[in-house]
Amino acid sequence: MYQDAIKAGGIAVVTGAASGVGKEAARRFLKDGLDLALVDLPGDALDATTQEFASAAGNDQTVHAMPANVSDAQAMQGVAEAVFGLGPVAALMNNAGISAPTGSWENLENWHRVIEVNLFGVVNGMQAFLSRMVEAARPAVVINTGSKQGITTPPGNPAYNISKAGVKVATEMLAHELREAGVPISAHLFVPGFTYTGMIQRFMPEKPDSAWTSEQAVDYLFDRMVAGDFYILCPDNDVSSARDRKRVAWALGDILENRPALSRWHPDFKSAFDRHEASD
Repeated sequence: MYQDAIKAGGIAVVTGAASGVGKEAARRFLKDGLDLALVDLPGDALDATTQEFASAAGNDQTVHAMPANVSDAQAMQGVAEAVFGLGPVAALMNNAGISAPTGSWENLENWHRVIEVNLFGVVNGMQAFLSRMVEAARPAVVINTGSKQGITTPPGNPAYNISKAGVKVATEMLAHELREAGVPISAHLFVPGFTYTGMIQRFMPEKPDSAWTSEQAVDYLFDRMVAGDFYILCPDNDVSSARDRKRVAWALGDILENRPALSRWHPDFKSAFDRHEASD
């Protein structure tokens, strides 16, 4: 579907476009000939990214900054109005995300912040853009950025895990509804592995050997999107695709085998999980 979207042309809308995988995805959309609508919080990072991409754009390409907070549904409706005033949408990448400490009975304010950006930011993007994309029935792609933490849900930050689990389910529902609508628009769940982004850099000044760069993650995204994958789980320099599949299978096995919640991290199941992960 992505190749058809490229042929049809139009605008790529990317949220969280001023850094990390959002910026690298926007760079790839520009390279593939699409115009850009860069959505991020107002400030120097968005201004610099817009100027950088405008300088790299082809003669017939345009690059537009769209300052907005994705958690604000009305603001995202305004972004959509502005974008559709420029032309049709070929790609919508709901990518903006944040992380903040939470606990099951702590940090309620952070719960709201994380879920409003990570989950409702995606929902707001879909609500603002999809009805007109479906009505236009032009070839297009929708990419929502999830996380492995929304699939295997490791302990440590429940609000982040819940927000990304919600993105997974929302994108699955979207894929089904687009299929039922019979329109040439595909949905894709982008799940980066350990990727060295600005969010990680705040805690780790130097890139760990185990991490991929944003460019590597985006290259993998586009390769698998062209191949037609819905679930795009990126490996990294430590975790292979085979290892990812084993971890996902174990998480599902907690339900099927009625093990304790998050048994992968339960001391009574550590040996069993280690054997599972090491098996051929």
